[in-house]
Amino acid sequence: MTANQKMTLRLILTEADIRKVILNTRPSTVEDLISKLKESLGLHYNFSLQYQDPDFNNELCNLTDTEELPGKPTVKVIPVLEPVPVSSDEVFSDTTSTAETEILSHSPQERLKKWPEFFDIPTFSVDVEYRLRQANLLFMSESIYLKVTKELKHEILERLAESMYCYTAYPTAPQFESVAAALISKHPCLQERGSTARCCGWKNSLKHKMANYRTKRRQSGCLDVAVNAGKRGRHTAGGQPANKRIKKAKKGEINYLPNFPDGFDQAALEGACKDLVDEMQKRTPNGLLVKQKMDQTFALRRNEVVESEPAISTMVKRWPALFTEDQVCSRKRR
Repeated sequence: MTANQKMTLRLILTEADIRKVILNTRPSTVEDLISKLKESLGLHYNFSLQYQDPDFNNELCNLTDTEELPGKPTVKVIPVLEPVPVSSDEVFSDTTSTAETEILSHSPQERLKKWPEFFDIPTFSVDVEYRLRQANLLFMSESIYLKVTKELKHEILERLAESMYCYTAYPTAPQFESVAAALISKHPCLQERGSTARCCGWKNSLKHKMANYRTKRRQSGCLDVAVNAGKRGRHTAGGQPANKRIKKAKKGEINYLPNFPDGFDQAALEGACKDLVDEMQKRTPNGLLVKQKMDQTFALRRNEVVESEPAISTMVKRWPALFTEDQVCSRKRR
């Protein structure tokens, strides 16, 4: 085809925004095509392109050469998120060093936050954010609700479940409701017609998604949910009866049963525990070393308390540093 021939294409911006585009000339390169689409449609973000390939029953393929396009192609826009460059001065600034020191001084715990008063909806993928932004504009101008596809709903719920897990593995009904309300507040196009709260369906979907997310975490070996496996007898080993001693974090418990810190196994933490006992037998124990070892062995200690429920006398003998004034104060911060 000649380069000066007009080009007509079907352009998919989102599932709800599909346009017919006519270009005065047929671009010779993919970069030229992207440039003309940006100019024609006023797109101010970077993207790549996919097209429906007739050789594969019109399945989408990445576009690398405009010669591959049929006469009137269907092309899909794929937004690209580019990393923001950071100067070396910012990376090695004193502020960053202080922040890194503070992070390293914390215990190796997965959760360091309590449930917020107002849940902050996380940022979704570039594609999802763009589709929601377009739908929100349409909702505000014409009051048209977004028809949520299965794929879009899955991505939204998966991201919300990850954010909720940062606070608790077992959200309560009011917490589910607060997340659903925050979602439709930030993205009003997701409101549900026929529902008094406009988000009852999202609340129920979040409950199911959170249960599925806990299952995936349990299968990957996450202890704070693995401890509750087998309550119906399906996951118990050796045909044991269903586990009736289900252990969940109480209200306010952030790190109920954390995993071992990266790079440490049971044997390594047992060695740290022995070092602690030896250090506490000294007339003047090294406070900094004691704190470091106590933080390091926090997961091992919690595992013993939850799984074995040892007597106080056993804990005093095995973890003498646990009953010092400094560690009592540290436990309140944990």
